[in-house]
Amino acid sequence: MRTLDVETPAVLVDLDVVEANILRAQRLFDGLGKGFRPHIKTHKIPYLARLQMQAGAVGIACQKISETEVFAADDFGDVLLCYNLLSAEKIARARVLAELGQITVVADNADVVAALSAGMAGSTAQLRVLVECDTGMGRCGVQSPEAARDLARLIANSKGLRFGGLMTYPKPDDELQVQAFLSAARDLCAPDVGPCDIISSGGTPSLDKAALAPCITEYRAGTYIYNDRSLIARGACAVSDCALTVLTTVVSRPTPDRAILDAGSKTLTSDLFGLQGYGMLRDYPEAQIAGLSEEHGTVDLRPSLRRPKIGEKVHVIPNHCCPVSNLTDRVIFHRRGEVIRAEDVAARGCVT
Repeated sequence: MRTLDVETPAVLVDLDVVEANILRAQRLFDGLGKGFRPHIKTHKIPYLARLQMQAGAVGIACQKISETEVFAADDFGDVLLCYNLLSAEKIARARVLAELGQITVVADNADVVAALSAGMAGSTAQLRVLVECDTGMGRCGVQSPEAARDLARLIANSKGLRFGGLMTYPKPDDELQVQAFLSAARDLCAPDVGPCDIISSGGTPSLDKAALAPCITEYRAGTYIYNDRSLIARGACAVSDCALTVLTTVVSRPTPDRAILDAGSKTLTSDLFGLQGYGMLRDYPEAQIAGLSEEHGTVDLRPSLRRPKIGEKVHVIPNHCCPVSNLTDRVIFHRRGEVIRAEDVAARGCVT
């Protein structure tokens, strides 16, 4: 079966490109002598995580406890959950995985540490906890190396917990700040709580600049496996590196300058990332997906000399591939347009 025979809209993944993206990133970190930990929130598919592990990844990263459970149930044994856990119910679920030795979590405040410790009360296992540091992104994280040391000390002195190191999700292209912050925090922690076994940074946009932060022990990235229009715009990849496309059909041409696709906001992400339009038509790159309703994509054809016809199937490179994964039940893998297999998006909807 050829991909152009697939009913639309459908999410397609070029397996040749995926494998090349996995290998390229793994070789980079092998060459740096650093661990590489793929973030599976991009694809949410155990089959792809296995390919990443077989290439040499040290483990995987997840974003929510429900996502973590999907992969732990599929025998992934080294999962970093990069999200504060507060509720007793979520922490009870993390405790099950901690007792199986499958999970490491993060914390950036004393309330989270107290909740984790309470949740581990009476367990014979210890839950490994990393201190999340804000090195410039302005999201979660302690605000100074000194605060990182203080929280590390609190973790080390809390029953049921074990201090494991430091973690950051940095602002892109800010590796020098990552190095300054995390190396200072590491050196402050050493006399009080011992070495930081893990110093984890991440982010696909500046993946190739990871060498500028030599203090890290591992790197996390997710989007790199598929790539998307936002990364093309940043110069982080080429169109040929984009493995995921949304196959969609032109179902209407109401005017010579407008085409309507059968993919709308329920298929394509509404993320803009500062870009014009809601994705790129791979074979008509000058055209602009100017608007989305739930089931329709409106394409402005005025900038394009070539224009698709009614009934034509076209590939859209989404602005941001990660939400697209969460909008579909399954993806279809192909090589050079020949369908190879389909895989359920096993962790779709795992947002709790």
